[in-house]
Amino acid sequence: MIKGTIHVSIDICKGCELCIAACPQESLALSEQINKKGYRYAVLIKDNCTGCVNCALVCPDAVITVYREPKSAKKREAVEA
Repeated sequence: MIKGTIHVSIDICKGCELCIAACPQESLALSEQINKKGYRYAVLIKDNCTGCVNCALVCPDAVITVYREPKSAKKREAVEA
C-alpha cells in the first residue's frame, strides 16, 4: 500500500473543509485549536493517507503539501525481476 502524509500551513488555513470532503480515506478533520486568524485548521487524524493529493487539489488557498513515501527496495526489486 502506498503511504503518504501532508503538511498544512496552519496560519493560512481557513478551515473551509473542502479537503476533508475530498479525502477518500477520511484522514482529515478540523483541529480543536484555532490559528492566528481565528480559524480551526485541517489536520491529519489517521495514519492511512495514501498521498492521493485530492486534498491539495481542492484547497483554494494552496496550504496543503502532500508527501509520498518512496517504494521500498524490496518492492522495486520484485517489480524489476
